[in-house]
This record gives sequence, structure tokens and C-alpha cells, in this order.
Amino acid sequence: MPQTKNVSSSTRWLDFGTTKKDWDGAKAAELETVLSSLHLIRAFEEAVLELANEGLVHGPAHSSVGQEGGAVGSILPLRPDDQINGSHRGHHQFLAKALNYVAPGGLPVGADFDGSVVALLRRSLAEIMGLAEGFCGGRGGSMHLRWYEAGALGTNAIVGGGVPLAAGAAFAHKQSGTDAVAVSYFGDGAINIGSVLETMNLAAIWRLPLCFFIENNRYAVSTSLEESTAETRLAARGQAFAIPSWHVDGMDPLAVNLAMKEALAHMRAGKGPTIIEADVYRYFHQNGSFPGSAFGYRMKEEEEAWKARDPLDRVAREMIVRGLIDQPAVDALRAQCKQVMQAVIEELTDRVDNRRSIKPGLWPKPDFCDVGVRSDGSELATRRYVEQSGYAGRIEQRKFVDVIAEVLDRRMETDDSVIILGEDIHRLKGGTNGATRGLKAKYPDRILGTPISENAFMGLGGGLAMDGRYRPIVEFMYPDFMWVAADQVFNQVGKARHMFGGDIAMPLVLRTKIAIGTGYGSQHSMDPAGIFVTSPGWRIIAPSTPFDYVGLMNTALASNDPVLVIEHVDLYQATGPAASGDLDYFIPFGKAAVRRAGSAATILTYSAMVQATLDAVAETGLDAEVIDLRCLDRASIDWDTISDSVKKTNMVMIVEQGPRGSSYGAWLADEIQQRLFDWLDHPIERVTGREASPSISKILERAAYAGREEIATALKALPERRNG
Repeated sequence: MPQTKNVSSSTRWLDFGTTKKDWDGAKAAELETVLSSLHLIRAFEEAVLELANEGLVHGPAHSSVGQEGGAVGSILPLRPDDQINGSHRGHHQFLAKALNYVAPGGLPVGADFDGSVVALLRRSLAEIMGLAEGFCGGRGGSMHLRWYEAGALGTNAIVGGGVPLAAGAAFAHKQSGTDAVAVSYFGDGAINIGSVLETMNLAAIWRLPLCFFIENNRYAVSTSLEESTAETRLAARGQAFAIPSWHVDGMDPLAVNLAMKEALAHMRAGKGPTIIEADVYRYFHQNGSFPGSAFGYRMKEEEEAWKARDPLDRVAREMIVRGLIDQPAVDALRAQCKQVMQAVIEELTDRVDNRRSIKPGLWPKPDFCDVGVRSDGSELATRRYVEQSGYAGRIEQRKFVDVIAEVLDRRMETDDSVIILGEDIHRLKGGTNGATRGLKAKYPDRILGTPISENAFMGLGGGLAMDGRYRPIVEFMYPDFMWVAADQVFNQVGKARHMFGGDIAMPLVLRTKIAIGTGYGSQHSMDPAGIFVTSPGWRIIAPSTPFDYVGLMNTALASNDPVLVIEHVDLYQATGPAASGDLDYFIPFGKAAVRRAGSAATILTYSAMVQATLDAVAETGLDAEVIDLRCLDRASIDWDTISDSVKKTNMVMIVEQGPRGSSYGAWLADEIQQRLFDWLDHPIERVTGREASPSISKILERAAYAGREEIATALKALPERRNG
């Protein structure tokens, strides 16, 4: 027989509840604030549902009616510098945090709500209705509520998507030497999502002051908790990551409050993350004003049993027992909150023929649609911009990857806000390619080697950028890995600025490399340019020389936009022109470089394909103009240089190495035809790889991508095709 023994955990996991003594010891003023907050949030949510039923809320109305106790109880002990974020059902969390901000002295029962409270309710409701005065200018609506000054970092429509961003805020607090914390709210539906579990692991490793607050309302839309997971005790997840956990009745706001105070003490002491699982219940369906029983996935008896535990009634009952309030005062508070919400509704709507409509003057202007997709670039206005052709200093030949390491070192030396994170960047003499060589020894607290958890560390970088105190550089070892973290890359980092009103900064640099030709196969070899150019918010640069890399990287790190920096393995060990001893100049976004002047055709390319194209042009003898695009995103394409060339040559060829299906050139060709069709004597030519991603086989890999030979073949055919 094998020897066995039971293994016990040393990580705390508490089932937490209140006693009569806890209620007796609660401060009367705090209980009044809890009760007032609960009633204000309930009245707000009922107003949202009322407007939704009248068709005045465009999109979903994910009400939190029934769940207010978890939010109010947990947020009351937070300080102004503590921050929260949440998921699509987040009105109650947002309002609880914002109420603490606008009414720091509390909300006494019986007192009139002052102007700042009413303004908060109006702006919040306006945002949910899609109106200009909302916190995000009407862009966020019900699912994207953000008020940075109040510590509300933004609710999120992607289930679990905001959790890694909260880790970035927590990291910023810790790195800055404060004892402030971040709290990320999400539901039982998110507990099994990879980004959440990855972030738990990362937060535990780095001892981040992050509370994972699970609102367990037992249903992900209509799917029950028992259908979703075999371990229905959700706080048990903490045992896997050595995170202390509290399980608490979320219908008891005082119990939640006391559990959060214990969690805060743990986090403020520098001991790392915490988990709070609060059992709550949404009274209505996922969206709208019908109960879940109307859709057949819940029983009316279950709903009534939970309503009997209503957090508003629980707090009022305990206060009445202790002589802190009477029922008429509770009823008056309820009426007062409903009245203030009706007044807010009247301010935002007109009534014609007994039907309400939104006041026309409150809508955002249509021309606000694209404002703030990216920064206006004003932060880059005073930089020292130079080009190699006009550089007054000495130019020398340097290895490309050495220059990458040197400019990163220089920026970290001159700017303490620069932090680099990614897999293996702290080992192997500077990562897998040497681009971070020597940096861990010089900046041990700012070179962060991560576990293999792309969602977590990409999202952490995004949250760090949104915090505003740091400028993260995230390295993805291969661009294919971005698709593991596609939510954080595209839904979060790329969209955040615009989604939250168009005026927040997202200063993040994402480095990656094209590895076509290395034999690493289909999942390590892509060129990401074609995907990123169709995704709003990102800037894209692809330097082809060491000189350009320094200037463009400096601009990327000074920009308030997320910037994808595309490198190429073929360039790392190649030598090229570099500025001797100068790592502080800039090259502007939106400026291409003419690498060879000519009149027979305009060839547009980037990265390692620039030299391949120049070699092919030399081989064929065609008098082609070769333009190194350098900047690839929609806002940074140099249309002046392209237009001047096309008007001279009347023919365009776009050259790229990767597969045709994810081609950058397809997008670029369409843009050229829209802008310059009258100047073209011939359809745009494209040199790309084949449909398939590169394979492992050396023969099949070479057949899959475009190189010098394919470019030369296409160039030789150009005169005949032009005259044909």
C-alpha cells in the first residue's frame, strides 16, 4: 500500500459573518452613510430600468438591484487614493466609489443631498443614456463608466477583462512606495476565465496590493454556478495561488465592510493580494427589468428567498433595533432618493403627449465620433527631430540589436517611469535576442521577467499606462503570442482612450519581432502589421535601420498612445548606420524615408524588406523609387511622400514578407486607390507570401514567404504588365 497523508494549506480561507456585537459596535454615522448609499444606488438603478423600458437607454441596462450591499460595504473603507474597476454590471460599484469621493464626510439620513451628489447622479445617468455630459462623453454607456479623479478606473464589457488592468494600478501603487490598493470587481462568470487566473498568479508572485472581489450572484446570464464549475466555493481559488480569501454574505453590508477592512490591512502591510467572495443576488435578468424566472432558469421561490435578505432592509432593521433610526425615516429616505432621481430624469428628458424623449441638445455632436482615438501629438511638439540625411554628428556602422539595448538603457537611465516587462527578458543575456542585455543588473526593480501569462502581463502593462505614473514597455517574444492576449491588446489597450471619452493617455510600447525564416513554424512567424492596422487606437512603427530605430523608439516612448514596435530577426545581427554616441534624438511619426529615388515605379515596404527590395531593384536595373514607410498605422502614413512619388511614377508595388491573408498591403492598396486612383496607370501590384503561414520544413517555409527572389521576379514583369 502506498503511504498517504492529508495535505493542509497554510493560506487563510475564512468564512466570515457578523455578530450582534459587530452591529452594536458599528458607528452610527457609518451606518447612516451605508443606508443612504444603498438607497441612492437602488433608486438610480430603478431609474435606469424605467428609462430602458421607455427605449431611452440605447444598449443594455445591466442593473445591480439586489447586489448593492457588496459594493457599498466594501468601498466604504477605501481611501480616495485607492482605486477600483469592475465589469459590465458595475453601476453600484462606480456610484459607491464616486459617492465616497463627492461626500467624504458621509451621507447623513434626513439631510438634503448636496449639489455634488446630484451632479454625480446626473452625469452617471447621462453616460448610461449616451449623452454628452456623461463621464465618457456618452461613449461608454452602461458598461464603461470611468471617473479617474474619484478612483473609478473604468468598468468593462469584457467579462474578466478589467482584472489585469487593475493589476497595473496595484503595481503602480506598490512601485511608487504608497500603501494604496486596487480592487477589481467581477462575477462568478469570470472566475474561470484565463485572464483572471493568470492575474491572480502574477499578483501573488509580485505581492501586489490587489483585491479580487468576486460578486457571486450564482448565474452567468442563465448558466448556473453548478453548471460552470465543480468547485462552487469560489474563494477556494485563492488556495491555488497562496492568496488569503474571505467568503462573506454580500447581503450583509457590515460583514462585507469588516472583511474588506481585514483584507485592506493585509494589503497595506505589503503582504500581497486578497480575495473576497461575496454572495449576492441580482433581482432581475442579465439585462432589463424582468426577473430570471421569466426566462425559466430560476424559480420564483428562489428569487423571493433572496429578496427576503435584501441588504437595504437588513441595514435598516439593524439600525431600528439599536434606536438609530425609525421606519418613517427609512421610508422618507426611500422617497427622497426616488424623488431626486425623478428630478434628474426630468432634467435630461422632455415630455410630449405623455411620452418622454431625450432633450435634443444633450446628445453628443456627430463630429465627436472619432475624436480621441489617439493623442493629438501635442506631447511630441518640442522634441529634437532629425533624419539621418541631415544629421550633423558622426554615423557609424552598428549591430541592430546592440542599438536596441542601448536606447532602452538610455531611456531607463533618463526616465524613472520606464518599466520593461515580458518573458525571459531578465535572463539569457537580454532575452532570447539580447535586446535587454545588461538592463536587469542596472534596473532590477524595473526589468520584470514574467511568467508565461500574456493576458496578465499585457493587461498589467495597460493598467500601468492608464495610471499615468509609468511608461511600460511590454515585450512579446513572438507576435503570434499576442493572440493569446488579444482581448488586452485590442479590446482594452487599443480602445481604452476613445471608449472612456478620448482624453486619457495610454503611453505603452509593445515590442515584438517578425521571425519568418527561422524555422519556428506557423505559431511563431507572423507579421502583425496587417492585423494591427485594422484595430483602432494603435500606432505602428517598423524601423529598418539602427538610426531609425533610436529616433522612432524615442518618439514612441514620449507618445501618449500605445505604439507597436515591429522588429525583425533578420535585422538583429545585421549592421547598419547609427548615430555615434547619440541616443536622444527623435524621428517623427508620419514621415516615410525615400531609400532610392526613381521614376519607373513606386515601391512601398518596411522593416527587413527594405533592404531586400533595394537588392532586388539593383539586380533588375529597374529605375524604381523605394519608400521605407517606417510608420504603418492609419494616422501616421506619410501620404505626402507617397503621393509625390505616385504622381511621378504612376505605378505602385507594395512589398511585404508575410502571408497574403493577414497582409498589411491589402489595407494599404485600398487606401491608395481611394486617394490616388486618378494617378495610377495600372492596378496596384503586391508582393506577399502565400496563403499559408510558414511551416517548419525549410523548403515549405521558404515557399510560404516573399523574399528577394519574389521581389525581383515581380519587378522584371512590371514593364510588360504596364504596357500590356
